[in-house]
Amino acid sequence: MNCLMSAWDKHERELRGWLRSRLGNPHDTEDMLQDLFLKAMRQDEKFCEIANARAWLFEVVRNAVADRLRMKKEQVELPDDLAAELEETPAIESLAACLPRALSELSEEDRDAITRCDLDGMSQEDYARLKDLTLPGAKSRVQRARKRLREHLSDACQVKFDDAGKACCFVPRDAKT
Repeated sequence: MNCLMSAWDKHERELRGWLRSRLGNPHDTEDMLQDLFLKAMRQDEKFCEIANARAWLFEVVRNAVADRLRMKKEQVELPDDLAAELEETPAIESLAACLPRALSELSEEDRDAITRCDLDGMSQEDYARLKDLTLPGAKSRVQRARKRLREHLSDACQVKFDDAGKACCFVPRDAKT
């Protein structure tokens, strides 16, 4: 690496001046110099085998400047008053805002079954034990609660379901209704 440091010490000032004259920006100049140094370091021992280090350094930096100028040319500056593209919120995320309200309007029994089994992740077997029900009885309770929640979401939030039974869209109701 001594040969790299020797070449760098010898040509860095000249390279910096050349880059400044081409780029006109001291920050871009320093970035390019740093990139050039890293490229030279990646050559490792091969750099010492280069017959003319100055020519190699200038060739690499000239190509980098050409690439940068080519990229700059293809870019178009956008006006400051360009409207930002609005992201459409997926229906299921918007529906999440309606769910707590619809859930609170269900009976205590339905709300409890859905909250414990669907939202909190309790198994229906554990739910059956907790409520002193048989497993088929607990499954029926959860299924009925889900059905009533679905109907309530359809009415209250105007949720529509696709052919697969998944919520696809809804119209949020006013907070006062």
